[in-house]
Amino acid sequence: MKGLVTWSVAHARTVLLALLILLLTGTGAYVTIAKEANPEVDIPIFFVTVPYPGVSADDAERLMLRPLERELQSIRGVDELQSWAGEGFALVRLDFEAGADNRQALADVREEVDSVQPELPEDAHEPDVREVDLSLFPVLTVNLSGPMNERTLVRVARDLRDEIEAEITALAAQRRR
Repeated sequence: MKGLVTWSVAHARTVLLALLILLLTGTGAYVTIAKEANPEVDIPIFFVTVPYPGVSADDAERLMLRPLERELQSIRGVDELQSWAGEGFALVRLDFEAGADNRQALADVREEVDSVQPELPEDAHEPDVREVDLSLFPVLTVNLSGPMNERTLVRVARDLRDEIEAEITALAAQRRR
């Protein structure tokens, strides 16, 4: 380490020139790279849910998960497949490889789910295929403080939370129309 410092001091102009080149190159790259204020990030993750009221977890696995897993594993580009069975439902999570076309992946998942639907129990509800969409998960953090006691702050925070959730629900309903 001492040798590097000694060499740097002895060749100060070379070190400063290298630093200047790095700074100019970095600044140029930063200016030319495309940037967005709110980038659209597509995550190729999908959930398939099959509600079946009254079914046990073991029966849900045997009657619904196994046929779904068998068909869904054959989809090209699936990186990981996880499944869960519980009382009254079966759930499958499909993670596709990074960079996968979400529209094509969604179409493939729906096609395979439609093909396995006749094998599912008649009383089971229709399978629901959902895509993970980060734009539907806004993040909002609010800090409240003021010259009042904790009980009042908690009440105000809960009222504010309820108002925000009501507004978000109304906006989501408009978006679905």
